[in-house]
Amino acid sequence: MGKPVRTAIIGSGGMARYHIRQMLKQADTTQIAAICEPSEKSYAAAAEIFRQAGLEPPPNQPDLDRLLKDTPLDTAFIITPHVYHHAQTLACLEKGLDVLLEKPMVMNASEARSLIETRDRTGKLLVVAFPGSLSPQIRTAVQMLRSGQVGRLLSISATVWQDWGPGTVGTWRQQPEIAGGGFLFDTGAHMLNTVVDLAGEDFVEVAAWMDNFGRPVETLAAVIGRLKSGALVTLHGCGEAIPSCNSDIRVFCSKAILQTGIWGETLKLQRAGSRVARKVQVPASLGVWEQFLAVRSGELANPCPPEVGLRMAKLYDAIKKSAGQQGQPVEC
Repeated sequence: MGKPVRTAIIGSGGMARYHIRQMLKQADTTQIAAICEPSEKSYAAAAEIFRQAGLEPPPNQPDLDRLLKDTPLDTAFIITPHVYHHAQTLACLEKGLDVLLEKPMVMNASEARSLIETRDRTGKLLVVAFPGSLSPQIRTAVQMLRSGQVGRLLSISATVWQDWGPGTVGTWRQQPEIAGGGFLFDTGAHMLNTVVDLAGEDFVEVAAWMDNFGRPVETLAAVIGRLKSGALVTLHGCGEAIPSCNSDIRVFCSKAILQTGIWGETLKLQRAGSRVARKVQVPASLGVWEQFLAVRSGELANPCPPEVGLRMAKLYDAIKKSAGQQGQPVEC
């Protein structure tokens, strides 16, 4: 086995700390060499995870430029507020690092195109950390759909719900200039991405309604869409739910129904003639970092390249445009 991959964790908030716990289970392949976090409180919380595991915490260098200059690295995992993704990813790619980037990839389509150009020019790897796209469950579902095992795609119904509105009051997630959008652009980004992954084709038209529920960003959304093939899609996001966080996706085909979630947390199949959906067995996974390393080593084709970030940015823009016109259908 080769040397562990040296990586920097850029950002150490709550989501980053979740990923760190998963990465520490992969010490044979991963060395977290440094953290880049301007908040002493956030860094202290991350450092405590290492101490609890009996490990010395990696040093914190809050200045990304200095970190990239002074620290020998192979990769970077960027887990910061959305507005910083573009500039931080550019800096890492230009420095010659492969990058795993939290979702949503960027704030708009222009930034997405910029990252694609930089990826192509530098020849480095860029993977967007959508757990759905990177899960064995969604990859298995996609294979079943593309192979014709479940027949022709008819429609997709997707829902995500969370107490996101009350739970993110006073945080950057409700500041449009930093977050880029509300519930549908944050937790709901998983739904948009996974549905298009499953569909395997672009939306051609959407009609959408969004409600801010008195907050600075949207927390409720309902979308009706039509795919290029003519298949129909409904997307529903409720960020004002009771304390909870869950999702459901049903893919209706001519020979079967697939049931999964926006994070790829499950996969069930109900075939014609069966009254129940049965769990589909897939390989175990430790999450997005493990899958990133598999892509990096050539074991797995990149299921979540920056093109998905562009795809999502364009879809979200069309949804916002329709919602701004009281649900008038908009071409994508």
